[in-house]
Amino acid sequence: MSETPIDEMSFEEAMAALEQVVAQLESGDVPLDRSIALYERGAALKAHCQAKLNAAEEKIAAITLDGSGQPSGTKAVEGL
Repeated sequence: MSETPIDEMSFEEAMAALEQVVAQLESGDVPLDRSIALYERGAALKAHCQAKLNAAEEKIAAITLDGSGQPSGTKAVEGL
């Protein structure tokens, strides 16, 4: 398991780490204490991925379209 701080991971890195956590937990070969630690890391990775997705959605929503539906620019989104 990578010990890279979660807040420093890209979305792709966090998803890959989350997939590893899930695979380890699904294997059933992990001691209870390790399972708890993996579950906690998985929850943190999921939250990080969700935050990254939310930020991307806000940026996409900020793209403005002209009358024909073509992108014409962006508008400022509060907090970005």
